[in-house]
Amino acid sequence: MKFKLLVVLLIPFIGFCQKKSIDKLLDTYNTRSIPYISVQQLKMNTEAFAILDTRKKEEFDVSHLPGAVWVGEKTEDAFLDSLMNSKKPVVVYCSVGIRSEDFGEKLARKTGKTVNNLYGGIFAWKDAGFKIVDAKGKTTQKVHTFSKNWEDYLRTGIPVH
Repeated sequence: MKFKLLVVLLIPFIGFCQKKSIDKLLDTYNTRSIPYISVQQLKMNTEAFAILDTRKKEEFDVSHLPGAVWVGEKTEDAFLDSLMNSKKPVVVYCSVGIRSEDFGEKLARKTGKTVNNLYGGIFAWKDAGFKIVDAKGKTTQKVHTFSKNWEDYLRTGIPVH
């Protein structure tokens, strides 16, 4: 009887203690208007893509994917011109893939280029065990989580906000 009572009392807290699911988050907020690319697919061939970080500058400075270019949340004409001269398809990313989908939509409309959204963003990249670097290009464990509320979606690394 005591065991059953304990189980009944603990059930509501089991879900509360678990990390939140990026899958559910992306299903809720994204429309898949920009096709996803997995972190594994990108890792296997990073040199083949122009990798664009769509987060805020302070997030990028804490850590980013090696070789990524910070573009922020706006598509500047001068940058678009240089991107148009590149033959590489584009991968956009943010923390988990929501802001980057919005950026990817604008970029695809303005340039006509093939744009992919990194599924799960830098969080999924870090959680897969792949290297991230800071503003000085040094390997780091820190990941800017945008705000304290978002750190529950990061499973590894040191959250910073």
